[in-house]
Amino acid sequence: MKVRVVFLVIFVGAALFAGGSACVNNNEPVIKEWTRIIDGKTVHFMTIDGIMVHETDQAKQPLPVVVTPGKEPGDAPSDAVVLFDGSSESFKNWTDTNGGQTKWILKDGAMEPTKKSGYIQTKQEFGSCQLHIEWATPEKVKGNGQGRGNSGVFFMGYEIQMLDSYENTTYADGQAGALYGRKKPLINACRKPGQWQSYDVIFHQPVFDADGNVLRKATFTVLHNGVLIQDHYVLSGGTGWRGPHSVTNYHPHADKLPLQIQDHGNPVKFRNVWIREL
Repeated sequence: MKVRVVFLVIFVGAALFAGGSACVNNNEPVIKEWTRIIDGKTVHFMTIDGIMVHETDQAKQPLPVVVTPGKEPGDAPSDAVVLFDGSSESFKNWTDTNGGQTKWILKDGAMEPTKKSGYIQTKQEFGSCQLHIEWATPEKVKGNGQGRGNSGVFFMGYEIQMLDSYENTTYADGQAGALYGRKKPLINACRKPGQWQSYDVIFHQPVFDADGNVLRKATFTVLHNGVLIQDHYVLSGGTGWRGPHSVTNYHPHADKLPLQIQDHGNPVKFRNVWIREL
């Protein structure tokens, strides 16, 4: 019996020593299986994280919380934080990057940057989340490559690129839906210039230890106009510009930060922005 106890302690310690993050990265459920003979028949039993499969006792396995979905595709569900719905009241949820009044404007139910208005960000701070955002590049095409309908949405500083990528060639990891400089989208799902487009994003924030080391990297799942373009991608580092052929690495940051939208000098419009904290 003593031998078994000593072995268990050594095994757990080895796991922690090997990665330093076993408790953070271990998302695998604990599964136990056994059989019993009941009325002469072998019956299989299984628990997942200590709960019996098909458990009907709600004290042991509570039912999911009821959330009312939006009436139409893209509408905010009942538990979402509506960041912008086209109203002047929801526009008050946004500031410049210093927390002051933004130079962006509200026009025809959409918000858009003005000349040299800078980034816009939410007053509220978020970590891991589900985000829905709709955007449209100018109908009248000007420029090419990165100079055509360029913007981006930033999760704790990690950017999903927005760009008019409809019949517009640029580097793959900088087109619409790219995790800028890190991962090109699986496909190009861009609509024509001037048409409204949507991103639906599942973002899991990175986790750092007390010394600023990455214990768990960020992940992104992105649907562009309802089409999967990033499939639970593990982000290898930061997405900030560091020259024409390099981007930033991970740097430790707070557990919650404002959501930001980029002003890249192009009049990209935004509407119907809502978020669910995970």
